[in-house]
Amino acid sequence: MAESRVEPVDLAAAGIDPLEFRGVLGHFATGVAAVTGVDAGGPVGLLVNSFTSVSLDPPLVAFCVAHTSTSWSRLRRGERHCICFLAADQREQGLRLAGRGVDKFRGVAWSPSPSGLPVLDGALAWLECAVEVEHPAGDHVIVVARVHHLAGSGDDSRAEPLLFYRGRWARLPGA
Repeated sequence: MAESRVEPVDLAAAGIDPLEFRGVLGHFATGVAAVTGVDAGGPVGLLVNSFTSVSLDPPLVAFCVAHTSTSWSRLRRGERHCICFLAADQREQGLRLAGRGVDKFRGVAWSPSPSGLPVLDGALAWLECAVEVEHPAGDHVIVVARVHHLAGSGDDSRAEPLLFYRGRWARLPGA
């Protein structure tokens, strides 16, 4: 796996207040995605709001995970993982997966992907992926993954995404 190294910057020394930086970044609304997998025979997962498409050919996506994530180290042991785009009514599942601990899937309904990985019931869409490369970037790692299977929720045009905006869960206006 190729790696690049981004040296940390002292925000205060650069004249940037870390809280102001976070606040300004919070003005960019993002979707919410669960990254799921299986470790030791049971489902594991975490939540990300830093997901993006990278390439159509080959089909690549990317997301960021904090170096402190214990869930990512468990997910990373598997060959593949699923990325599920959460619907506006999946806030509780999102909160559970964003939390700490090992039993994040208690009360979370899911069905298996083609490789047996957790696809959250009610998700807007999902992608089954394998990690291509990881790039250290400050206090996170940027994960680039190749898509092997995918599916949308069908043609339910009423389904709305769960969003994260200014440090809070959000919905599209009128949703």
